[in-house]
Amino acid sequence: MRILVTGAAGFIGSHLCERLLAQGHQIIGLDNFDPFYDDQMKRANLKSFLHDKNFEFFQTDIRAADDLREMWNNKCKDIDAVAHIAAKAGVRPSIEDPVGYEQANILGTLNLLNLAVKNASVPKFIFASSSSVYGNNPKLPFSEADHADNPISPYAATKRAAELMAHAYHKIYGLPVTALRYFTVFGPRQRPDLAIHKFTANILRHEPIEVFGAGDSARDYTYISDVIDGTVAAIERCEGFEIINLGSETPIPLDEMIKTIEQVTKRNANIKRLPQQPGDVQQTYADIKKAKRLLGYEPKVKFKRGIEIFVEWWKNSFQ
Repeated sequence: MRILVTGAAGFIGSHLCERLLAQGHQIIGLDNFDPFYDDQMKRANLKSFLHDKNFEFFQTDIRAADDLREMWNNKCKDIDAVAHIAAKAGVRPSIEDPVGYEQANILGTLNLLNLAVKNASVPKFIFASSSSVYGNNPKLPFSEADHADNPISPYAATKRAAELMAHAYHKIYGLPVTALRYFTVFGPRQRPDLAIHKFTANILRHEPIEVFGAGDSARDYTYISDVIDGTVAAIERCEGFEIINLGSETPIPLDEMIKTIEQVTKRNANIKRLPQQPGDVQQTYADIKKAKRLLGYEPKVKFKRGIEIFVEWWKNSFQ
């Protein structure tokens, strides 16, 4: 297959490109090197496959409709699928820059949807959504059948809005769409602003870590290779319109996450307790029965093993 991967230089996008190339697919990678974090990290993410004969890379912003259309018309008319991973990510930064998040996550997605239905034969459209759309859902675990109309951050609201826009395009144009709600993905190349990365770095550098709240919040941490398994299966099996959770079914409390990093690094954390931050949900917990049924999805990497692999990667990359 020929597949367009947006956000190709990011954490999830680079792992997806790597897997698809290993399977023999032709990949058109797109990224704008957003300055949210050091672009040298993103460029390093591309190194293992940047010169692969089946990979073409374009530095393009999905918000720039004219530039995107030019690239699409030259390279994407015969593609089989769009794997739309690009986004402005992060709950707390979205509170500071809601307009930027609206433009990247809603307008950018709309630009791609327009191109998919108006400038090419209709491809499969796989969209990276987020568990944040569930907000503080009192029902556990979170099911795709649950209402997702109470987001508590602009980031979550933009992801839910993009899901709804994709549904409208499916209904109007028959575009096959699968929206994947990722649950707290971690592993090598994880963004430096995320808790596991920040805590590992600070613990290994003997610096304090900032913990917001009482430490009893919990996340359904999902290892990157499991998420890529599910995403590749979604590309292969995309039809109709589906929303599918990709998680681990194992929520880990914040204090337990910190203890696991301490055990793996063999160092104690210097914890600085701070008030709970607005926009943060108390717990995420994925119901993955639908993913198992439709995608054959089965998470394999346990949390502690994932932390061990991440810590080893961090040491090799930053020490």
